[in-house]
Amino acid sequence: MVLTAEALASGVDQEWAERVRDLASRNDAIILAHNYQVPAIQDVAHYVGDSLELSKISAGLDESVIVFCGVHFMAETAKILAPAKTVLIPDQLAGCSLAASMTAEEARAWKAEHPGAALVVYVNTSAEVKAEADYCVTSANAVKVIESIPADREILFGPDMFLGSAVERLSGRKMHIWMGECHVHAGIEPTNIRRTLDANPNAELLVHPECGCSSQCMYLASTGDLPADRTFIVGTGGMVRRMKESEADTFVVATETGMLHRLRKENPEAELVPANEAAVCGYMKMITPPKLLRTLEVLDRGEDLSPYEVDVAEPIRSKALVPIERMIALA
Repeated sequence: MVLTAEALASGVDQEWAERVRDLASRNDAIILAHNYQVPAIQDVAHYVGDSLELSKISAGLDESVIVFCGVHFMAETAKILAPAKTVLIPDQLAGCSLAASMTAEEARAWKAEHPGAALVVYVNTSAEVKAEADYCVTSANAVKVIESIPADREILFGPDMFLGSAVERLSGRKMHIWMGECHVHAGIEPTNIRRTLDANPNAELLVHPECGCSSQCMYLASTGDLPADRTFIVGTGGMVRRMKESEADTFVVATETGMLHRLRKENPEAELVPANEAAVCGYMKMITPPKLLRTLEVLDRGEDLSPYEVDVAEPIRSKALVPIERMIALA
């Protein structure tokens, strides 16, 4: 079966979706999808969410197989939280430029330069890096985690420099920040925000803290150059919640464009304007409908799952579990 471009853009192809859901049901599998996945994947998934939401879901599932439609570090996190389950990803090459910006060796060297400091890492990191960390965070709870650390303890925050800068401003805590970035969010610049707001003067502005413009947006909101009452620096889960609470009918959304599909489903009457239409993660889009179907067909036939299976060896898994559980506890 070949899906048309129109089907991929608008959502689920019914025949494909029925086949995917039937195979998942027959094989005790659950499909998780990140907010940045293509519409068809989001529409067929049993759960759609951000990294924190999907981590919490992974930890409490009854099904024996998790098919993770996201990037590789997310599937690793699911395996860390649910080691007894089979975790599959439809494309092992679906990586993350931000996760690749810090290695475990670099994390160890950084800690050695700052003895006694707390290493706080974004969930967008490999299992090996998480195993070196004291705390793990997502954009949704990074400020809360930082505020929970004793005021007299030095903090190393990585690998996202834009999230780190935003957290510094919001928490008031000075930190050492790793100079890494998500190449997609880094490309959303203040000029994108100004242009879209000028064209939509009554819109609310929803900015992901990974964006290269996030700290500047906070500053401009504090000076009145951006409307403070209509500017929100929030993760993808926060965007969903804000749209449910808001009375606005137009939103400028500064994050990966896949998020617009979920937001439109949550609030179909709202007008959504991407701050930068080019903010597309090629890694997220590597999980295609044919690849998801193929993964489930291999599972159903009892064939070799090694091209799809994600595993985290001990003792990396148990060490990485500690900061992840702290992240979930402070969600």
